[in-house]
Amino acid sequence: MKKLLFAVCTVCSLSLLAQDYQVDLDYYLPNDVNYNDAIPTPEEVIGHQVGDWHVTHDKLSYYMQRLAEVSDRITIENRGTTFEGRPLWLLTITSPANHNRIESIRTNHVALTESGAASQNIESMPIVVYQGFSIHGNEPSGANAGLAVAYYLAAAQGAKIDNLLNNTVILFDPSFNPDGLQRFAYWANIHKAQNINPDPNDREYSEVWPGGRTNHYWFDMNRDWLPVQLPESRARIETFHKWYPNILTDHHEMGTNSTFFFQPGIQSRTHPLTPTKNQELTAQIGTYHAKALDKIGSFYYTEEDYDDFYYGKGSTFPDINGGIGILFEQGSSRGHAQESDNGILTFPFTIRNQFTAALSTLEAAVGMRTDILAYQRDFYANARNEANSGGALIFGDAKDASKTYHLAEILQRHKIKFHELKNDVTQNGKTYKKGNAYIVPKNQKQHRLINAMFEKRTSFQDSLFYDISAWTFPLAFNLDYDEKVSLNNAGPEVTNLSMPNPTAPATSNYAYVMEWHDYYTPKALQMMHDKDLLVKVGMKPFSVGNTDYDYGTIMIPVQGQSLNTQELGAFMKEIAQESHVTIRSVSTGLVKGIDLGSRAFRTIEPQQVAMVIGDGINPYDAGEIWHLFDTRYNIKLTKLDTRNFSRTDLSRYTDIILPNSWGNALDKDDAEKLKTWVRNGGTLIGYKNAGRWFDSNDIMKMKFKRTQDTATNISYEDRGNYFGAQVIGGAIFETTLDRTHPIAFGYKNETLPVFRNSTIFLEADENSYNNPIQYTESPLLSGYISKPNLTELAGTAAFKTSGLGRGQVVYFTDNTNFRAFWYGTNKLLMNAIFFGNEM
Repeated sequence: MKKLLFAVCTVCSLSLLAQDYQVDLDYYLPNDVNYNDAIPTPEEVIGHQVGDWHVTHDKLSYYMQRLAEVSDRITIENRGTTFEGRPLWLLTITSPANHNRIESIRTNHVALTESGAASQNIESMPIVVYQGFSIHGNEPSGANAGLAVAYYLAAAQGAKIDNLLNNTVILFDPSFNPDGLQRFAYWANIHKAQNINPDPNDREYSEVWPGGRTNHYWFDMNRDWLPVQLPESRARIETFHKWYPNILTDHHEMGTNSTFFFQPGIQSRTHPLTPTKNQELTAQIGTYHAKALDKIGSFYYTEEDYDDFYYGKGSTFPDINGGIGILFEQGSSRGHAQESDNGILTFPFTIRNQFTAALSTLEAAVGMRTDILAYQRDFYANARNEANSGGALIFGDAKDASKTYHLAEILQRHKIKFHELKNDVTQNGKTYKKGNAYIVPKNQKQHRLINAMFEKRTSFQDSLFYDISAWTFPLAFNLDYDEKVSLNNAGPEVTNLSMPNPTAPATSNYAYVMEWHDYYTPKALQMMHDKDLLVKVGMKPFSVGNTDYDYGTIMIPVQGQSLNTQELGAFMKEIAQESHVTIRSVSTGLVKGIDLGSRAFRTIEPQQVAMVIGDGINPYDAGEIWHLFDTRYNIKLTKLDTRNFSRTDLSRYTDIILPNSWGNALDKDDAEKLKTWVRNGGTLIGYKNAGRWFDSNDIMKMKFKRTQDTATNISYEDRGNYFGAQVIGGAIFETTLDRTHPIAFGYKNETLPVFRNSTIFLEADENSYNNPIQYTESPLLSGYISKPNLTELAGTAAFKTSGLGRGQVVYFTDNTNFRAFWYGTNKLLMNAIFFGNEM
């Protein structure tokens, strides 16, 4: 009888909630305004009601363009395209009168960030709000809510909306992540049934790898606001610095059993460079969200989760740029409806909460307009006062102009001013070469942002972090830098930054040489292999005339090539121009050190590289590798899916990469298959958790430290915080390099900063020559690590390699390609690829 009663109640519950599966537009819209019949509803344009289906990016685009055609409140611009060619739309929404003077409004608004801003009249100045949706493509309620929000702003009529539009300029970004949104919408829609099934075991709620969260190359784009490495990020950062919005909202989703979160987050985890006033204003804005959500009966919470520490997130980036970032997190239906601890969570319900928060943000912006504008003005005035002491910092690499350029490029995107060097500079034992280094004056508008990007921080108020705790840019790029240098060394300000343009080599009858230091030398080497050239690597240093050549220098003989002397000379010039690396002509093989005909020059064979992807593999790590090969070095990379690995012929590949995994991506049969392939001459390269798999399957034996952690005097309530503090969320550590080892070719310094976000501690080999990359005894450079973990990390190995038959196994304890901006360790992977058989 109890089972029957439960079944009846369940059916009743489902029938009562079924009305939310399909709703009309009134479900979302406020009823205190009228709507202009001349403005088409989303359904009239895209063919379905908001929330009935997951909107695809093409339909979203079509509706936004249609609104811009019919509404004098909206203009639209395409700021570029994603990797998959989808447009990056931005709508500017304000009153028609404001549109008529929009450039004047923008100019006056930006003037608040400049010196002399005190003279600006903020009483009549519109506030600028940037509203962005669904940077994680499988968190779609934001982008779908954007349909209803855009309609409301275009169609609503009356004094309330007039007041809003007269006092606000809305920069409306309907999809932060078009490629991910499209991927997830396809998944959810192809699994939708006529009778919505909220059973969480249904396939609709379990995406296939890699899921829709990421962009084309599987990046989490909500970590790229500061590094700005992806086209979607570059478009929105350009918009941000064009306008300096006062408020930026970032609409996300979280676990299905959650309700709705809005900021502030946990106060003790706010970055110290963020002013207290920022959090006070954020909390005040929160009262508007609470009132609006109370009105529709939605549960929510605030100040219990998330943080404002890493400035590379959308909700935190504005905080170091004079604005206020707002994170919204809605419990996700991950499809059209799903059972949850709070009842059946429908897709329309999630959309309505996001819609409500979007409008409450605008209400807060109008209600707090002058306070927020004054805060922005004061933020930059105070930053200038902090910078009055003057001074500058310097960064560069005497051997690598390309890495230096790419850091300067990031500064330029963030409107940070920097200068050329007047002359070469020597500071604290480091030489900074004119053309390969820049000076950054501290006394400028972006003083606080400069501090955020260059500082090293090792003390913290809290020991828990939602994301990484360190991102010191010159360390990430492995550049020499000094935070205290005289401005007397500065030359002209750089206003037209360009890639290095090395002198083309003269045509040689004997050989060409290329040092391996520059970031783009792997690209140059791949161009040579694509042309079937014979290429060799020098295992020892040598000198030609007055020029010294380091370990790993590439040598291209003229004789024995498929190209004749003139063709080869022309191709060397082409390589130097396209890859921006220096290639020099050599006229004799009799040199100081190893001669060019020495057996210490080893032939570099062309590589055919594959990477294991799919279930069990971390898509972020795999995507970073794919992006590196494909977009920077133009090296083809075959992606081998774990589902088909047992049936794949591996004999065509010289190198196989196994990225970090979330479990056993491959089984024991796969391990035996790989061992056979390595014995036959292949190079197997693994990252992080792959090391334990190598060890357990006898591919390469290693000793990992096993930490013993006993919680003493820790309460039940605090147990989560205690164990959370033992996590290395992301910090920077110092390693020593054996530059004679092929894995370290192309590095000029004896130490290397390494990014680490795991507690994998590999014991060093008893033979020092087997530890070419090893953590120092005091390795922490920047970021948080618990004292026990720091003790365990000291002196451990970051790399291990050993032979197996005719092949080689290579292992990295840490990610060398983190988030596409860890330029400083990218070459380690390239060395493993090109020089693996010399290890």
